Amino acid sequence: MAEDKPRLIRLTAIITQLQSKQIVSARDIAVKHKVSIRTVYRDIRTLEQSGIPIVTQEGKGYSIMEGYRLPPVMFTEEEANALITAEYLILKNKDRSLAEQYQNSITKIKSVLQFTQKAKTEILAQRIQVRNNKSNEKTSNYLIKLQSCIANFRVVHLDYLSLDKQYTKREIEPFALYTTQNNWVLIAFCRKRNDFRSFRLDCIQSLSQTQANFEPHKMTLEQYLEECRKKSGSPDIPMTQGESSFATN
Repeated sequence: MAEDKPRLIRLTAIITQLQSKQIVSARDIAVKHKVSIRTVYRDIRTLEQSGIPIVTQEGKGYSIMEGYRLPPVMFTEEEANALITAEYLILKNKDRSLAEQYQNSITKIKSVLQFTQKAKTEILAQRIQVRNNKSNEKTSNYLIKLQSCIANFRVVHLDYLSLDKQYTKREIEPFALYTTQNNWVLIAFCRKRNDFRSFRLDCIQSLSQTQANFEPHKMTLEQYLEECRKKSGSPDIPMTQGESSFATN
């Protein structure tokens, strides 16, 4: 029976993994749980035989049938501690929308913790301090909205004031986001420049999401960054040489 326990824990973790993404490959499962592909196939069969409606997509991986959900699993003490630590890091982030939405999320997560876990996380919360951004400055409030626009391929209008005080209106197709030097940066296809550009979120004066959709770009984020490195040695420079840096778009 002692040998069965690790497998039971793994099976439960696989269910959670399948519920967290649209599709999960057998290789992803094998790497995460440090088992062979053959063991993954056995585990998937066991879950199917136990009544879990797993959908197999040949050549791609596995998913759980749409609409099927299991109640939230319990967090280990280490997982709960990691969530509390992440909360303090994110609350110091300079984007207000990220801090507020994460705080809403962590409140829901805390509601499923066991009573003893809640007591321990409250002790831990009193013993953590993040000293970055001591004044808790918030310089933008657009991150979460832009994430939605990226995922839904929505055209965005924005008013932008560069660091050298150049004001422009842009119609953009949001592509990706990254953070550097405590600032969030949006990579987007700018219809005004007819090329990809980078925009600091703290330089955006106003932003509005339109009802128009754009065709997804074929390029990946990794390909974009590689092109930047070829041109300038840094991803913090636009792909087209004509605007000096992401800070002055």
